[in-house]
Amino acid sequence: MAVYFQKREVVVPGQLLAEGRYRASFGTYGEDGKIFSSLVGLAELRGNTVKVVALEGAYIPKEGDLVIGVITLVAGNNWKVDVGGPYGASLHANNALRRPYSEDISEYMDIGDAIAAEVIAFDRVSGPFLGMKGRGLRVLQGGMILDVSPAKIPRIIGRRGSMINMIKDHLNIQTMVGQNGRIWIRAPTTEVLRLAIKAFKTIEAQAHTSKLTDRISAMLEEEMTKIKVDSKLEVEIDSEEASNLENGSEVEEALEEMPDEVDFEPNEELETEFESEVVVEPEDEAIDVEAEAETKEEEDEKKTKKVRK
Repeated sequence: MAVYFQKREVVVPGQLLAEGRYRASFGTYGEDGKIFSSLVGLAELRGNTVKVVALEGAYIPKEGDLVIGVITLVAGNNWKVDVGGPYGASLHANNALRRPYSEDISEYMDIGDAIAAEVIAFDRVSGPFLGMKGRGLRVLQGGMILDVSPAKIPRIIGRRGSMINMIKDHLNIQTMVGQNGRIWIRAPTTEVLRLAIKAFKTIEAQAHTSKLTDRISAMLEEEMTKIKVDSKLEVEIDSEEASNLENGSEVEEALEEMPDEVDFEPNEELETEFESEVVVEPEDEAIDVEAEAETKEEEDEKKTKKVRK
């Protein structure tokens, strides 16, 4: 018995992986007591089983797979669903709804809706048949769908869900990972959503490397610290601006309360001084002037009479 590869070594089709009493599994084939790789991927040995995890490739449905699809057509009692890859899927109303249900099944799910479903049967001629009666299978409200290579999904999920659970704990997001290479993400903020996308894309690019979980965990912890600090600064700035606005409004209110004209009592002494300086011409003087004018006219008339005589 001999093994000709190291753990998670990248192998190519036709490469000899092991010989002896080993069992060929996914991504491998056996011939004359030897096991060869049938695709490009990461070779693994679990017990006496040899398998290769593909690095690239289209999604090939298997019964029991969780998939994320988008409804493309409503026809009778069936929905046609795009699940990626070369096969279109079908979802019958009996496998999604409880009886009795409306004849117009578009009331429940319509074109464009994203759903989480399970592959309950697969036929290479008619494509996969889906069901939505399992736990957590539903219409996906809000969020976004991220497309990655279906071959990288096992690494994104991690052994016993270690990777995906770690991401959820760090980011506090809702997410669902489909075996068909689609990831549904709903995050509390845009910054956290971008960080989640960055994490999944990093895993996709570095799926063949070791200690990836530790590196992703460290990255998320560092980035989340920055996001929290930035959020705290924004809150402080908003509080300061609100305080300035309040102070400004207080000044405006004080100005509005001030009267347009100021009433004051005049100083009696000043008023007396001003009155003493005012010269008022008495009416009697005006009368005397007129009397003098009349007297002069009378005297002139008397002189004229004397001359005539």
